[in-house]
Amino acid sequence: MTRSFWAVALAVARRNLHAAFGNPALLAPAVLFPLLFLAAFAGGLSRLDNIPGFDFPSGYTAFQFVFVLIQSAAFGGFFTAFAMAGDFESGFVKRLLLAAPNRIGILGGYVLAGLGRFAFTASLVTAIALAAGMRVGGGAVDLVGLYGLAALVNVTAVLFGLGGFLRMQSLQGAPALQTPVFLALFLAPVYVPLDLLTGWIEFVARINPATALLDAGRGLIAGAPEKVALAFGVAVALIAVLSVFALRGLRKAEAPA
Repeated sequence: MTRSFWAVALAVARRNLHAAFGNPALLAPAVLFPLLFLAAFAGGLSRLDNIPGFDFPSGYTAFQFVFVLIQSAAFGGFFTAFAMAGDFESGFVKRLLLAAPNRIGILGGYVLAGLGRFAFTASLVTAIALAAGMRVGGGAVDLVGLYGLAALVNVTAVLFGLGGFLRMQSLQGAPALQTPVFLALFLAPVYVPLDLLTGWIEFVARINPATALLDAGRGLIAGAPEKVALAFGVAVALIAVLSVFALRGLRKAEAPA
C-alpha cells in the first residue's frame, strides 16, 4: 500500500467516524438494532433451549449472541456505506474524487470507518450479553476467531454497500441494497440449530453462506470449533468478489457524466 492510499484512507475514516460519533442519530440504528435483537431473541425466546434436540452447551443467550454479533457487523458495515450515499448527494464524494491522489484509498477509508464503528458496537453488545449472564465456553483463541470472523463480515457488508452506492449515488437505493443483507441473515439458522429446521427454510439455510458463519461462530463461543476454515473461506471469498464489485463501482463513479 502506498503512502497516498493511507493518507486518503485515514482522512476518510476520521471524517466518517467523527460524523458518526458526533451525531447520535447516525450511530443509533447500528447500536440499537443489535440490542433490540439481543433482548428479543435471547430474552423473550430463551425457553427454546428446552426443546428436544437443542443441546448448545453455552445456553441460548450465547447461541443468539453470535447471531446478534454477526448481524451487527453486517448492518453496521452497511450503515457505514450508507454514509457514502449522503456524501454523493451533498457533492462531497465528487470533490473527493477530484482531490484524492489515490482514489482506492476512499474505499479503504470507509472500510476502516466500518471496522471502527463495529468495534464500538461489538464491545457494547458483548458487555450487555455478559451482564445478562451469557456463558462463554471458548478460550482466548476461540474468541479472537469469533470477533475476527465478525470483522470480516463487516468488511464484506461495507464493500457491498459501497459498490451499490457508487453506482446509484443516491439514498434512494438503500432499501434495495439492504434487502439482500437482511435476507441472507434471516434465512440462516437464527432461532434454532440447522438440524432442527424443516421444510423449505432448511433447504435455503443449508445453501446459505451465512449458515457457515453462524455455525462457526457458535462453535467458537462454545469452545467446540466447527466449520471454522469453511466460514473464513466464505468470508474471504466474499471480500474478494465484493472488492471487485466496489472497485468497478468506483471506476463508474470516476467516469464523466
